[in-house]
Amino acid sequence: MNGRAHLNRLGSLGVLLALVGLWWVASNAGWVSRVFLPTPQATFASLLEGLNLSGTGELLGFTQATVGRMIEGWLLASLFGVLLGAAIGVSPSVRAWVQPTLEFIRPLPASALLPLAISIFGLNPGMVLFVVAFGAMWPVLLATVHGFAAVEPRLSEVARCLQMSRAAYIWKMGLPNAMPDILAGMRLALTIALIVAVVGEMIASQSGLGQAILLAARAFRASDLFAGIVLLGLIGFASNALLAFAEQRLLRWQHP
Repeated sequence: MNGRAHLNRLGSLGVLLALVGLWWVASNAGWVSRVFLPTPQATFASLLEGLNLSGTGELLGFTQATVGRMIEGWLLASLFGVLLGAAIGVSPSVRAWVQPTLEFIRPLPASALLPLAISIFGLNPGMVLFVVAFGAMWPVLLATVHGFAAVEPRLSEVARCLQMSRAAYIWKMGLPNAMPDILAGMRLALTIALIVAVVGEMIASQSGLGQAILLAARAFRASDLFAGIVLLGLIGFASNALLAFAEQRLLRWQHP
């Protein structure tokens, strides 16, 4: 099993290197104009310059703003998603009443709500944070509802026999059983939080990687644009890997 996992890692690394190699050939051979497709070395140079810790680089500050907005929105989404999901999922009657409304609101893209949020909150960081939290909440909410709804019915009978309160049942029986679904929803929500944060920065002109990428595109600074895109990919990869590691640690009890 370990050998297969090692082989899979090598395979994924090989695919990544092949894509970078194709990028290098396409840009250096002139298949695509460098105005639109910079070379990997130019992108890497722009990335290093932008992340210069001496204070001359701007990408570091933009990265901190985007990551901070993503994490704040994700934490709010996770908190409200778990609380609302537990309240809905623990009661079959509430699920029956609320489920149609959830299914109606869930497909709405968070970016489509940006004009409405701008009209309510104005062009400020709080508006973007609200949209990020709203967009990222749905995977956590629906996963929590599903997790609580899938709790073994006999556990509910045991809780009634023990005369457990609703809060005690949620904490001691419902939450542990729903935790795999909740963590899966939180991983998906983290990706959505990053996407919505970048879109919000572009539309609402808030400081961050979204604004940096948009300004670089308007000024035809292709290497800076690709540096921002590469940085977003690295942020998404690192955040997902960290959450996957935390999920493994939290769910060790499932694999004795």
